[in-house]
Amino acid sequence: MTGRTKILLVDDHQLILEGILSYLKDIDGLEIETANSCDEAFHKIKSSLQENPFHIIFTDLSFDNQYNNRVLDSGESLIKAICKEEIPIKVGVITGHSETNRIFNVIHNLNPLAYILKGKCSTDELTFAIRKMLKDEIYYTHEIHEKLLKRALVEIQMDDIAIQILKELPKHAKIANLEGLIKKEDGSLVKVRSIESKLSKLRADLQVNNNTHLVLKAKELGIVD
Repeated sequence: MTGRTKILLVDDHQLILEGILSYLKDIDGLEIETANSCDEAFHKIKSSLQENPFHIIFTDLSFDNQYNNRVLDSGESLIKAICKEEIPIKVGVITGHSETNRIFNVIHNLNPLAYILKGKCSTDELTFAIRKMLKDEIYYTHEIHEKLLKRALVEIQMDDIAIQILKELPKHAKIANLEGLIKKEDGSLVKVRSIESKLSKLRADLQVNNNTHLVLKAKELGIVD
């Protein structure tokens, strides 16, 4: 890498920070600082803007909030604050969160340039990610990329009625019991024959043999909780 790249690492677990630092120390041209909370990180970013601004921030998503007076209590809130004030810093996530819904929401709503999983990153991966980010290019860990692809394929097949059915299905012994519970956008009720037809299509789309496996697959893909 040419020139020096100033990076801020944000995590409330010191051992995690030290682990990431151990990978970054082998990359030439980096100036690295750390923060243990989102408030501390935001203060460092703001106070450095005039003289020696950070180029990249890597933040976790979840933080143990031991103090009630914290303003920014998660990586999401930190990223939102950065975006709201239009601070020119490239944002990446290094986290243990690999749940499809969390990944999808963070990437869809906050648009980080990188999403990397703790415990699986390496010097090579971080080097590659930083190079991509400095060029305003996206880098996602392979596992994250795969989950996003699966979710995108399924999103095409999903609509509000399908999600209603998948949420209600585990609560009832018979499909007939769903009649009267599933509603269209106009408020009219979906008949049991239409529910059965929708389930048949969903089983085919998700390549499962029965409704139990259908619900499990939907949870695995983060379509329902």
